[in-house]
Amino acid sequence: MLGARAGSRPRVTVDARLPGTPDEPRQGSVDARRSAPDRGRTLLGPALALIHTGRAPTRSALTSTLDVTRATAGAVSGELEALGLITVDSSPAGGGRGRPSHRLAIDPAGPVVIAAQIHADGLSVALAGLGGRLEPPVHLPLPAATDPVRMLRAVTAAGAELARASSRRCLGAALALPNPVTEPDGTALAALHFAWPSGTPVADLFAEEIRRADLGPDVRRPFPSAVANDANLAALAEHRHGAGRGSRHLLLVTSGHRGVGGALVIDGRLHTGSAGLALEVGHLTVDPQGRPCQCGNRGCLNAETDPDALFAAAGRTPDPDRPLFDQARELARSAAGDPDARSAVEHIVDRLGLGLAGMVNILNPDRIVLSGLHRDLLAAAPERLASVVADRCLWGRSGRVPIVPAEVVHAGLVGAAELAWEPYLHEPQAVATA
Repeated sequence: MLGARAGSRPRVTVDARLPGTPDEPRQGSVDARRSAPDRGRTLLGPALALIHTGRAPTRSALTSTLDVTRATAGAVSGELEALGLITVDSSPAGGGRGRPSHRLAIDPAGPVVIAAQIHADGLSVALAGLGGRLEPPVHLPLPAATDPVRMLRAVTAAGAELARASSRRCLGAALALPNPVTEPDGTALAALHFAWPSGTPVADLFAEEIRRADLGPDVRRPFPSAVANDANLAALAEHRHGAGRGSRHLLLVTSGHRGVGGALVIDGRLHTGSAGLALEVGHLTVDPQGRPCQCGNRGCLNAETDPDALFAAAGRTPDPDRPLFDQARELARSAAGDPDARSAVEHIVDRLGLGLAGMVNILNPDRIVLSGLHRDLLAAAPERLASVVADRCLWGRSGRVPIVPAEVVHAGLVGAAELAWEPYLHEPQAVATA
């Protein structure tokens, strides 16, 4: 289960699987003699997960997906409504045969969590309800001092300000980091962007800043907090709410403000390796004689396919007074009418294709989702990228893997919200005591 209460040893294991769906005994079995509300309480987590991800928009769909009776589905949805997590619209939905079903939706006035993200050149914070719904994010520049304590204090202060200003209950907080995060202790390794010491106990430090923060009079203590890698959280968001829905083996590759990240979902579970450090795809070598990478090697995907690399390939210098990421996206989008931009995009796409092909040969995903700048590169040269990947894959063109653009806006924040919501998706009744 994701997340931990402040003051305890935080667990940051990221599990993309939503709570399981236990078998529901039908009438005639011994367990069926229990009341529908009693049986329904064990299904609260699975039911909330289905509504949260849009897979049960009606009570009829909930009944069918959970394989329960109408009475049990009614008891489950009623209790989730009583907890303030969903709404049940009694006006009938659907016009097909049979009894019309009630609509189920996330309560727009329900509780929220704090979702935060540290980028290479800024901070983002938002309140997030269930259903992958973010309130308008706040984007801030990095503080003058970027040591771990000051950075975490700045992001916590921004989140606390949003929590105090909201009329909705706040139940937890989670942070997406642009560097590897170990599991289960939550330490940051190779924090190259800010030169943090390797092994910085970021989960503990974040929990301490949350403990000290003024989150408002209605917030109960201890307050759950957790941290994880931003690419892992983006994959979590896409798998539950975006382009990764329905995929069994999902590979996400993204380039944000700087560098490249990746994540893999296998049978609904994020594959994070033995210590949370798997899928550091940014350090896959695609050109041994290429550009130097911050890790000390040359030609890493990090250095060959990120915003800096695109500008270098175009022979242009970005405006230092504007966000690099935004300028890189503009440059990629101008490829249709700008020969220099087109040449640069093709060069970067070729390098990206080499990296993706290597990952496909090893991981055999059934879908690749590209996010960040890579999403714009895909839009600018979709056939070229697909051709490079197919030509370099073991199975060739006959085994072409779908490469699709990411759909979730602010996926790092949405993924951080998933991390913060995870304890309540497993145990919705915890909302009553949080």
